[in-house]
Amino acid sequence: MKIGISCYATLGGSGAVATELGKALAARGHEVHFIVSGIPFRLGLFQDNIYVHEVETAMYPVLRSSPLDLALAAKMADVAGQFELDILHVHYAMPYAVCAFLAREILGGDHPVRIVTTLHGTDITVLGQDPLLRDIIRLGIEKSDVVTAVSQSLIDQTNELFEPRCPIRKIHNFVDLDLFSKADVRHLRAKIAPDGERILLHMSNFREVKRIPDVMAIFASVRKEIPAKLLLVGEGPELDHARKLSEQMCVARDVHFLGKRDEVAALLSLGDVLLLPSSKESFGLVALEAMACSVPVVGSDAGGIPEVVEDGVSGFLSPVGDVDSMAANALRLLRDDALWQQFSQAARRRAQTFSLDDKVSQYEALYERLVARREGAPCL
Repeated sequence: MKIGISCYATLGGSGAVATELGKALAARGHEVHFIVSGIPFRLGLFQDNIYVHEVETAMYPVLRSSPLDLALAAKMADVAGQFELDILHVHYAMPYAVCAFLAREILGGDHPVRIVTTLHGTDITVLGQDPLLRDIIRLGIEKSDVVTAVSQSLIDQTNELFEPRCPIRKIHNFVDLDLFSKADVRHLRAKIAPDGERILLHMSNFREVKRIPDVMAIFASVRKEIPAKLLLVGEGPELDHARKLSEQMCVARDVHFLGKRDEVAALLSLGDVLLLPSSKESFGLVALEAMACSVPVVGSDAGGIPEVVEDGVSGFLSPVGDVDSMAANALRLLRDDALWQQFSQAARRRAQTFSLDDKVSQYEALYERLVARREGAPCL
């Protein structure tokens, strides 16, 4: 098949999943075209069957801005028509599903490309709450041939907000178990924690929903009880706040700001515990990737996190904002080596149920059924 993929190129779970999906499909012999505004951050080196089409925009003084969404729709139409794509798989309803619908309208009936939209969270849990955007998000959902979501929690929220005419299909996010496994990072650990300190880790795009003050408060509580270091990986609007909090809480010397990094598996392998106290999390891909690296998770029970982390088995989950409980749970793991080993092994086993091969096969089967379906047929 010939498959177009559009996603955010920046750091975040949706872009990572879309990129890994495209790479896996290409490895299976499909022709994959990324139609994007920037090179996806996990795309990596050249790979057979993968093509990248960057959207270019021009500034028009009368518009006072660059019409990126319209340019993206035009690019989708151009690529879909030129390369005779069978599928446009877009990640996020807003703006990508709407752009895909416009692209299909541009093509007319000459090329009936099918639209698959995967919901990842923000377009529903944040943008979907805005009355001004709700109708256009609904349009993107309704004009898609099939809509998938990465968790049952997200499906439930979408059904409540939009009452879609066709059922939304659940396909969980996935992890490459060969790429994400416990790495030998003893040399790095010796540099970061030379005196055997325990290492807590948080990796995100540092938005408000990640509750960075909670991350810092949990670490400060743990640091009062045992020697520990905190690794903060990623970039985003709350990063400066984290720096200020580290000074205010007198833990700055034990907090390492590592910025945006590509060697994710090695960094995750450094952690003894991953902190994920988010107020909203449609799935929690970083939790899954950490678990694949045998790192237990301590976090909130928000959204889809409980569908990934088994509370009391592969991690500990607490109500959003309950930093005292999260700190206590982190200390339980960090103080008891036998318990940590038990949770570490359980985390890896749990991650194995979200294998890349299994989930890619689900998408592949969905594409095949969609392409075979006659035009105008009812819900797939």
